[in-house]
Amino acid sequence: MADSGLRMARPGEAVPFEIPGATGAFKIQILNEDRSKGVVTSIVHLPAGGVIPAHYHDAGSEMHYVIEGDLTEAGEPMAVGAFLTHAKGVVHGPHESKGGAKVLTVQTWQSEGGSFDFRPAEGGQSGASQSGAPQGGSASGTGPAGGSSSPPGPGGASSSTNADAETQEEAAEDHKNKGYS
Repeated sequence: MADSGLRMARPGEAVPFEIPGATGAFKIQILNEDRSKGVVTSIVHLPAGGVIPAHYHDAGSEMHYVIEGDLTEAGEPMAVGAFLTHAKGVVHGPHESKGGAKVLTVQTWQSEGGSFDFRPAEGGQSGASQSGAPQGGSASGTGPAGGSSSPPGPGGASSSTNADAETQEEAAEDHKNKGYS
């Protein structure tokens, strides 16, 4: 039978996962870690009160989708259904959870030899836009922010010009008016 390229992930057990500088007992559930079979995908289990410090990745882009619980991204609350994405080198975090959370994480890069690409924030692209996302990168967020129907917060759409920010705010307002809050 020919290989169709389709990969079915079976839920695995969440195992302890050490994150440099983090507080709390984090776990990770690997769904796919072989980049040749698709994007690297996992579910990160944040404990109640857990904090992952601000950081960036040199290897590639990453996205997060809140599937359970609460997540605060750089001081902005996110609820179930919120989405955050950032490009290679863009500082994001700190990530925090008051009551615990499960976050689907998708990466375009793969850890090699057990070495996880996690860099403290000092060396990444810095500077905050109006939304709290780093300027010069491509961090953006959509979806519920703290369960409200207001435009997205965590990294809300980052931009390096006011024109871009205005366009993104208009798109967010249009999105909200269509009932997609």
